[in-house]
Amino acid sequence: MSNAVEATRAPGTATDPARGGVQLEHVSKRYGEQLAVDDVSLDIRPGEFLSLLGPSGCGKTTTLRMIAGFEHPDSGDIRISGASVLGRPPHRRDVNTVFQAYALFPHMSVAENVAYGLQQRRTPRSEIRERVTDALDMVQMRRFADRKPTMLSGGQQQRVALARALVNRPAVLLLDEPLGALDRKLREEMQLELKLLQSHIGITFVFVTHDQAEALSMSDRIAIMREGRVEQLGDPDAVYARPASAYVAAFVGQQNFFEGPLAEGGRAVASSHVLLRSSGGPLAASEGTAAVRPEHVRIERDTGEPMPDANAVRGTLLGVSHLGETQQHLVRLGDDQSIVVRQPTPQALHASVGDAVRCSWSPEHVQLFPRTDAAAAGGHVDPPTL
Repeated sequence: MSNAVEATRAPGTATDPARGGVQLEHVSKRYGEQLAVDDVSLDIRPGEFLSLLGPSGCGKTTTLRMIAGFEHPDSGDIRISGASVLGRPPHRRDVNTVFQAYALFPHMSVAENVAYGLQQRRTPRSEIRERVTDALDMVQMRRFADRKPTMLSGGQQQRVALARALVNRPAVLLLDEPLGALDRKLREEMQLELKLLQSHIGITFVFVTHDQAEALSMSDRIAIMREGRVEQLGDPDAVYARPASAYVAAFVGQQNFFEGPLAEGGRAVASSHVLLRSSGGPLAASEGTAAVRPEHVRIERDTGEPMPDANAVRGTLLGVSHLGETQQHLVRLGDDQSIVVRQPTPQALHASVGDAVRCSWSPEHVQLFPRTDAAAAGGHVDPPTL
């Protein structure tokens, strides 16, 4: 491990195991009549990569800005490295923030941009030189030290913004949708680099995004926010495979939703097209919503053989989309609903639009939610339709 990495690694050290931990305790924030953050309690562990994920207006950016000190909670407490930071301005907190707009000084070189914060703190010149070199090494930008930001690509400017934030060696790095301005390929590359960088230097990362793939690919844990509250907190596997609500099921990944009365003691949903039986526990409700992810649906030509009594349905192939490593099929079940099926390309069904097909899935891949929970999720739970 490089000296630069060793110099920056601080959270969770033997001398101060709490450094880098962030605790929000019953934090709320209003803007006039709007409750932007509603009684949020969240424990961010030292050295972890935690993402705040949700749609616009869910409270994720306001939460980040309160940790940074740019906004102040109306109630509750925020502690960083074990100490309350209420009333403490941003520059007095052991955090740094990287925004979507990199805000680099165009008249300064890369090295001068990175050194700026240290100069404002009157850090000795010899130490500035060493720390700037270390920070640029971390993001592989030392050879661009003398260039102006206008001579750099978007990804390179992003790396400079990261170096400028890391040069101060904060306990917590806050990132507010920092990859939003990059094209898709560069975003995916930077996602890998960010996660590798965070795991090497050990600094706590709190990352705000509305992009579920971004959160799933980088995070140790994800806090999914909804209307100012944390709807679910868990690792990527938990929020994807075991969503706590229909809202989470709809927001993270893609789902096929079916609605209808509950049957078989609350363990199945009797939709107008198919009975969906789940291997999970029963629901105590009269109406329910069943969800099945596209990758869990099997599709084959319909030969007219008898169908099972549950978890199987006939339909008509509406279209095929080639997505590289996977193929996506859209299947019409009736006049009011269609479902999406996704298969690895080598095993994908070769069929033509208009062919009769049958789709099936296993009970362990059926997730049941109360109908009221699905309705509260709004438009996210609508099944695919023509």
